[in-house]
Amino acid sequence: MELSFPEDFRCPISLEVMSDPVILTSGHTFDRPSIQRWLDSGNLTCPVTNLPLPRHPSLIPNHALRRLISQFAPPHPTYLRSCHSPLSFPSDAETLTDLLCKIRSSSPDLRRSIADSQTPSVLFRHVSSRCGDHHHLRKLAAYCLLYLSLDDDDVKVGLVAEGIVDHLIAAVESKSDGSAAAATVITSLSTVDVNKCVIGAHPSAIPALAAMLIEERSSKREKKEAATAIYELAKFPENRRRVVRTGAVKELARMAGSGLDRAVEVLALLAKTKEGRAEMGRIEGFVRVLVRIVRSGSRRGAESAAAALELLSHEDGEIGAAAELVVNSGLAKVSS
Repeated sequence: MELSFPEDFRCPISLEVMSDPVILTSGHTFDRPSIQRWLDSGNLTCPVTNLPLPRHPSLIPNHALRRLISQFAPPHPTYLRSCHSPLSFPSDAETLTDLLCKIRSSSPDLRRSIADSQTPSVLFRHVSSRCGDHHHLRKLAAYCLLYLSLDDDDVKVGLVAEGIVDHLIAAVESKSDGSAAAATVITSLSTVDVNKCVIGAHPSAIPALAAMLIEERSSKREKKEAATAIYELAKFPENRRRVVRTGAVKELARMAGSGLDRAVEVLALLAKTKEGRAEMGRIEGFVRVLVRIVRSGSRRGAESAAAALELLSHEDGEIGAAAELVVNSGLAKVSS
């Protein structure tokens, strides 16, 4: 007996049941091959509304609809592609290691197919698992998600829409082998502007990263990965105040003085906010730290330190006067 699919399962262009439903910027869903052919033909309007589209419109995976289609009937190659064995929870280390190797060595199309399957939701559960013997599995699952997200912004947006952030935060807070890897995934996801906003607005995301940064027991790698994730998030202006409110500025200053360029880059972003400059003014010797970085740090660190000094030089109070003196004397100028 032939199945009768709901009309919402059919692509408005091909009228066939969708195998890879994606949401166009107009808000309408199409099968990826059909809408891609439409766009590749030079069309810059929505096929349904005829309204204009951006020059490079995003195609965001519609995971919810894909699941509904897959649950409506058993998978069949005419309307649902499958490229790997289903993943279950809990999986063992060998299974996750094999999956990681497959993801790392596969083509972008295969990685996208895996990302659009049920696999990420199972990986989410591994990443946030609280079981004591799952430390290694958390790390493997986090790396699987990292490699899935590396080369496709639509996948990054889709993973965040699917709820990955809660699981990554749980991994960061777990202070386990997977904490640094989870912070690395947050960095990867945050390279997309909309994700900077969504992740930064999560009430626990930036505080969890800041806590890992500040925690004395955190490893050097955990601190570095936390600083890198915070740097990517702080490129979105509203997130800078959120970082300052966590109390991370003092630790960032210490790390900057120890030679971590990423910490200096974060401070340069935070110095663009009044709250950030005020917090820096409370740190004894902060201007001296920046001057030392300008004079003897790497070029990247020196440029960030010089930018922070320039911003601080316009601030009122003692730190503003000290920074202004440095800038006017030429000590904040980066050598060619």
